[in-house]
Amino acid sequence: MSAAEGPLVVGVDTSTQSTKALVVDVATGRIVASGQAPHTVTTGAGRESDPRQWWDALLEALRQCGEPAREAAAVSVGGQQHGLVTLDAQGEPVRPALLWNDVRSAPQAHRLTEELGGAKGWAERTGSVPTASFTVTKWAWLAEHEPEAARATRAVRLPHDYLTERLTGQGTTDRGDASGTGWWSSGTEAYDEEVLAHVGLDPALLPRVVRPGEVAGTVRDGHGLPFSKGTLVACGTGDNAAAALGLGVRPGVPVMSLGTSGTVYAVSRRRTADPTGTVAGFADARGDWLPLACTLNCTLAVDRVAALLHLDREAVEPGRGVTLLPYLDGERTPNLPGASGLLHGLRHDTTGGQLLQAAYDGAVHALLGALDLVLEEDADRSAPLLLIGGGARGTAWQETVRRLSGRPVQVPEAKELVALGAAAQAAGLLTGEDPAAVARRWNTAAGPVLEAVERDEETLARISGVLSDAAPLLDRDHGVRDG
Repeated sequence: MSAAEGPLVVGVDTSTQSTKALVVDVATGRIVASGQAPHTVTTGAGRESDPRQWWDALLEALRQCGEPAREAAAVSVGGQQHGLVTLDAQGEPVRPALLWNDVRSAPQAHRLTEELGGAKGWAERTGSVPTASFTVTKWAWLAEHEPEAARATRAVRLPHDYLTERLTGQGTTDRGDASGTGWWSSGTEAYDEEVLAHVGLDPALLPRVVRPGEVAGTVRDGHGLPFSKGTLVACGTGDNAAAALGLGVRPGVPVMSLGTSGTVYAVSRRRTADPTGTVAGFADARGDWLPLACTLNCTLAVDRVAALLHLDREAVEPGRGVTLLPYLDGERTPNLPGASGLLHGLRHDTTGGQLLQAAYDGAVHALLGALDLVLEEDADRSAPLLLIGGGARGTAWQETVRRLSGRPVQVPEAKELVALGAAAQAAGLLTGEDPAAVARRWNTAAGPVLEAVERDEETLARISGVLSDAAPLLDRDHGVRDG
């Protein structure tokens, strides 16, 4: 391994399934070392993880990085959004964290929306209309169903906050991840005291919001870390804002991320307030905005369909008669938290490969519909769509996105963009640069461009029609089911 050309930084991605760490050369963007360790997620009534697993996984990922991690001058943590981490007076978890894809708080989301100004009022106040994914609804669920745990809570954190606090000993967050809680006002860029009072959450339990470019703290002694005491720690951010940094995305460039969840977003200079709730008006990690729409069912749901059919995930076959809405975990976009999957148009001659292709089509249809709302009216609709995430390198995903979008698709060669974005954020502390400019200097978005093909309007219209007809059945429990 050749010597680094500049100082080294560490970027961390604590995601739903694992924690990954990259050691990156600030001068060149070269990945000097990497490590990864898994987490456990419950699959019962909800989706939960013990935050202490994230810390253990971080230590293991850093151990795998070896000596380069010890030389790092700064570190930053990007992580899964929305999760509710409740800590006691000793900083230990009161209970497992409620993850972003835990939809048990759908009734609370419905009630909060009605009780505090309706969808329009929430959009104007926080930039978003709360869904079961948002942290505020999870706190409301906890207070209602586990009041003893709520009373025992002395600090409320997001997943990336938890790791940053264990690094520094200080409770901090950033505007990007704070904007996904539902209790941070996008208009005032401060915690919303009326929302907090309504859900019975003392603002003193929340972390300080660190400004973009500000040092969150320094690494404290010990705890099995490879870093020297005093190593700089950036504020970190949510996974989508970190990936946007990792790509060095400029305003108006569309991004589609294919992972456990699917997301579409674009950096904007303007604050978004969508009263339909489809587009979340998140802040980004730099001072701009990141209007974003998210689906709960993406690669994991399609892989499940492939497994049920005993097919490889690439074993798709063309077919235009069957529709599959893969809402296996409920759905956020469209907002159908009580939904399950739906199959329509099955015939004797339908093949397994056609069913699998229909699952891809259903997942991508939801994302593209949301993308039309994310992009501003004057956006260039023919510009390449940046395709990232675990599914982006799959041929079936690439071809489905091309066919249903009618756009050229660019697949960046850089992997682990959330960790790279965190690394760029850490690098910015050392160089004084805009982290997105750091990533552009590293050329992280470089990759092949797949030419546009004719848009498959027939399939898009068929899926839209099935969804419209079936929506009342799909979401028959919305606003009623509790638990």
